[in-house]
Amino acid sequence: MATPNPSIFTSSLEFYAHVLQTSSKSRNPFAGKSIHAHILKSGLHLSVFLKNNLMNLYAKTESISDARKVFDEMPVRTMYSWNTILSGYLKQGELDLAHEVFNNIPNRDSVSWTTMIVRYKEMGRFENAIKLFVEMVKDRVFPTQFTITSVLASCAAIGDLCVGRKVHSFVVKLGHGRCVHVMNSLLNMYVKCGDDNMVKVVFDQMVLKNVSSWNVMISLYMQSGHVDVAGAQFEQMSVRDIVTWNSMITGYNQHGYDIEALDMFTNMLKESSLKPDKFTLASVLSACANLEMLEHGKQIHAYIIRTEFDASGAVGNALVSCYAKSGGIETAQKIVEQSGTSYLNVIAFTALLDGYIKLGDIGPARRIFDSLRDRDVVAWTAMLVGYEQNGLNNDAVELFRLMVREGPKPNNYTLAAMLSVTSSLASLDHGKQIHAVSLRSGQGSSVSVSNALITMYSKAGSINGARRVFDLIQWHQETISWTSMIIAFAQHGLGEEAIQLFEKMSALGIKPDHITYVGVLSACTHVGLVEKGKTYYNLMKNVHKIEPTPSHYACMVDLFGRAGLLQEAYDFIENMPIEPDVEAWGSLLSSCRVYKNIELGKIAAERFLLIEPNNSGAYAALANLYSACGKWDDAAKIRKSMKDGGIKKNQGISWVQIQNKVHFFGVEDALHPRKNAIYNMMAKIWEEIKKRGFVPHTESVLHDLEDEVKEQILRHHSEKLAIAFGLLSTPENTTLRIMKNLRVCNDCHSAIKFISKLVGREIIVRDATRFHHFKDGLCSCRDYW
Repeated sequence: MATPNPSIFTSSLEFYAHVLQTSSKSRNPFAGKSIHAHILKSGLHLSVFLKNNLMNLYAKTESISDARKVFDEMPVRTMYSWNTILSGYLKQGELDLAHEVFNNIPNRDSVSWTTMIVRYKEMGRFENAIKLFVEMVKDRVFPTQFTITSVLASCAAIGDLCVGRKVHSFVVKLGHGRCVHVMNSLLNMYVKCGDDNMVKVVFDQMVLKNVSSWNVMISLYMQSGHVDVAGAQFEQMSVRDIVTWNSMITGYNQHGYDIEALDMFTNMLKESSLKPDKFTLASVLSACANLEMLEHGKQIHAYIIRTEFDASGAVGNALVSCYAKSGGIETAQKIVEQSGTSYLNVIAFTALLDGYIKLGDIGPARRIFDSLRDRDVVAWTAMLVGYEQNGLNNDAVELFRLMVREGPKPNNYTLAAMLSVTSSLASLDHGKQIHAVSLRSGQGSSVSVSNALITMYSKAGSINGARRVFDLIQWHQETISWTSMIIAFAQHGLGEEAIQLFEKMSALGIKPDHITYVGVLSACTHVGLVEKGKTYYNLMKNVHKIEPTPSHYACMVDLFGRAGLLQEAYDFIENMPIEPDVEAWGSLLSSCRVYKNIELGKIAAERFLLIEPNNSGAYAALANLYSACGKWDDAAKIRKSMKDGGIKKNQGISWVQIQNKVHFFGVEDALHPRKNAIYNMMAKIWEEIKKRGFVPHTESVLHDLEDEVKEQILRHHSEKLAIAFGLLSTPENTTLRIMKNLRVCNDCHSAIKFISKLVGREIIVRDATRFHHFKDGLCSCRDYW
């Protein structure tokens, strides 16, 4: 710093004052003590004016201890002296010493109060800032514009609308209404505190408005979903900054107006000289991702590369999401490999996961998941859901176990997803373990978890477990909960219980939805309550004004068909206001096979195959219908046409879980390591139940074979082998739970009734349509299935 010539000043006092003020502006840390020494030599050390300037220099060059020495040596102190040392302590973070000084100031002025209030606000101690403001008002010190903006910012930060309104009254009283910064602070306070009406009032009353004022209003309207109003405000603006454009682009994107977001971005590039920032690019890439506009995303990516824009953080995540959602999963993976996963957020990871699921290859997603630095509960849940959606239920179970051991605490979404996995596996043991985890984590009472528990217990064959969960949450009166329980009862053949629950639901005023009606119509179907089903169907349409879906129509066809009312079922299909689907025709075809109606069965099969020409189920059902009616040549022709067309029949498979391991069985299965023991066990059981009166249903074998051969085939049906293995592998008196992918046949149904009485166990079989609870020689379906 060049030393000025003393001769140009009228006095030494003026000279030293100039040197001190110049040094304060340059914040020269070495100037203070040197100038201080010269002042002492010149005898001007008693000047309050010079001491104030000297103290200010020390404070600004972070020599607060030297500033305090000067302050303590002052025989006379002005308000400037007090405020200077106060400000110095606050800037150094010496809050206790600042308080000591503040409390000792004889007559605190607005600068003293504002200095403290501003510092508290900057430190995030908003309550203290507000409390000081209240004390300032009580001390009859008028706040300045700076005080007011700081207090309003503090009120906005903690949502203190009460004090904010009082500050507003000061704005009016002190005549600060023409100060744009004060009025903008008011706008911000009311926005953050949620008083939208006052935001509009303040905005309309503003004499002067700047870009920030308009931006607040645009942001407000966008956040509240009034997209058109925000657009109108935007059009009224004569000057726009990057915040204005970002508010519009981001708002459009967040509310699903992605085309408008891209148009706004195009207009921004055309009409202004502003350059996109990270918020602009992240929102535009998000719009491209939602629209799956890969080419647009590539153009923005090219801009990012060309301008050497920092593509980490939000922009990088948006870029990955854009490519992953738009079919460019390989490029998305390259970006992750080049940039690493340290910045990858859950949204981008989920987009990658979805992309890999679409490709049927979830391995890369797991590798990325394993490399994520911050794997929160959302990331874990996304990975678990990815496994579930890809049918990799065992991988989901293993990952969940790892999460319980090493990861974050599962939330209700995690638990609901895992209960869905165990429902698919029909694994009661796994389901009970997850139920225990939900109770320990405090999520057991969550409605979503409870509903998933009802479904899990029901699909695992434990209707009592489902009922116990429902009894704990039915007071919630959630439609979904009641619907889940009604469907559970229906699946287990407890039609009367399902209907009673539906009636109770209606009496409590809980409104059923279309899924509820699928449940109650299914319940009527499984127990043959045709008239009751027709009543509920009409109630759904005429009282609750629910338009029937294909599922409702299929339920009605099934209701008539199972009861043997095949013509009524066919007439119902013909009179449907929508085109019948495979579910309706398939239901009729299945009933025709049971009741051996070839004429209607052929019609149902033909109409079915017009919709899905390669559906093996329709061919198989028609062939079985011919076989059941003894038309072996026709059945053979159908099977030959299947073979010639390369159409393979779905094979019957049954499975049973023993000690967390699932064992699968097919007809005449010879692959199981314990096949000899299983076949011997089944042979013994077969002879014993025949002694007790069981007669094999040889007509269930739909091939033209000798009865002895038919009986051997029947003895080795998949569910019988699974039962034999279950009896060999589990303690006596325990319940056996068997799962089957197709409808259980007449012979197996009859045989299992005898087996349940023979071994003294309950045997629960879940087939393609429902549960059968076999106990003491009886079945819960009462032989109506």
